[in-house]
Amino acid sequence: MDALDLARWQFGVTTVYHFIFVPLTIGLAPMVAIMQTLWVRTDDERWLRMTKFFGKLFLINFAIGVVTGIVQEFQFGMNWSEYSRFVGDVFGAPLAMEGLLAFFLESTFIGAWIFGWDRLPRKIHLACIWLAALGVNLSAFFILSANSFMQHPVGVELNAESGRAELTSIGDLLTNSTVLWAFPHQITAAFMTAATFVAGIAGWWMVKARFQAEADLAEDQGVRHPGVELYRPVFRLACVVLLLAGVGVAFTGDGQAKLMYKQQPMKMAAAEGLCDTETGAGFSLFAIGNPGPGHCDVTTVSIPYIYSFMATGDFNAEVKGVNDLQAEYSEKYGDGTDYVPVLASTYWNFRFMILCGVIAAAFGAIGLFATRGGRTPGRWFGRFALIAIPMPFLANLTGWVFTEMGRQPWVVAPNPTGDPAIRMLTSEGVSTVGPWSVGTSLVVFTLLYGSLAVVWFGLIRRYTAAGAPEVEAGSDHDDADRPLSFAY
Repeated sequence: MDALDLARWQFGVTTVYHFIFVPLTIGLAPMVAIMQTLWVRTDDERWLRMTKFFGKLFLINFAIGVVTGIVQEFQFGMNWSEYSRFVGDVFGAPLAMEGLLAFFLESTFIGAWIFGWDRLPRKIHLACIWLAALGVNLSAFFILSANSFMQHPVGVELNAESGRAELTSIGDLLTNSTVLWAFPHQITAAFMTAATFVAGIAGWWMVKARFQAEADLAEDQGVRHPGVELYRPVFRLACVVLLLAGVGVAFTGDGQAKLMYKQQPMKMAAAEGLCDTETGAGFSLFAIGNPGPGHCDVTTVSIPYIYSFMATGDFNAEVKGVNDLQAEYSEKYGDGTDYVPVLASTYWNFRFMILCGVIAAAFGAIGLFATRGGRTPGRWFGRFALIAIPMPFLANLTGWVFTEMGRQPWVVAPNPTGDPAIRMLTSEGVSTVGPWSVGTSLVVFTLLYGSLAVVWFGLIRRYTAAGAPEVEAGSDHDDADRPLSFAY
């Protein structure tokens, strides 16, 4: 491998790893805030215990996410200095806003929330977690604004003298049509992730409580076991959030697909394995073939007309195929470059994203049905809950791999209606460092992140297995009275 391949692997490894934690943080912060709001409004101790329980898991995830995210921005200078030189004046603006505004907001009020139990008035303390949740979601918006510029550059012009892209309108950058669809799509996906996480854990505990010896005895006597009643409300709340978020993901995903077809038709064609231009093209269920550099040779099994509708809103519309787009791009941007992304990666990640999302949504629907009328499902549901938890994580990861791999070979994709000079191939953005330097840092980061993964999983498992903490009467603290016990 050369330095370019290693740099791409390093950014891919660190980004995918970091993105395990991001959607859970984005979605779990407001869900914890909702739990605490219900406690403040109802004074029901169950919601306080759920706030403490899932609040600890949120903070573990937030801490690991911060640590792993720091490396991301350093890589722009280490491995992608030519990219940074070309678009740093533009790309750096939303990143600076994320650090100076969003991150300071979330970190400040998370600190106040951690140390404010029994020290701040309840409503002020509640406001802290809501402000932290706002900061987390603002952070996502600014990061997505930066990424959306790479997908569809706007608000920028080329300085011919310096050879650098310069920002002309921060408003255009922050209202990029790409981010206006990408942001709600990612936020609803994050709510699906957090809701599945909460419902999966609460559902497992609810079933476990039912089958404990004392629960069996209590139910035989016609008395509902308190362990079941502790987790049932948060479980059903999470299932409702999961289904609503699932609808949001489907709606925003459809809008994003139609916009993507206008901005990056090659990505959409690759996602379907559509080699040649067709009218009324179908949605591919399965594909086999032997695609090579600069061309596509794939046979698909499809549902007729669906892809044309996904791309244009018209079942009978003509949509361009990979081979025709390769010829068009070669004429427009220069011959000799393979403008076709890795078809296998783009095609299958798109389908795994959809499949994992559907499984998560099905879990929410089945969960609400299985707990209707005060029912508690059997042991099968406890196992299903554990299987469902990783599904939205996998959907998020495969979705991002599709988004980034489908943009290749561009690191800054050209805007079909914008300045044609604002574009950059990935091969042009890499730093002038040798493969040994990049390879060494790749190995170090992979080993370090692997160690952090063990720590994260161990902490999450430990506090999940411990269950919701007991709280002292009249106190907002658990019995241990250690606000930072989750960090040890």
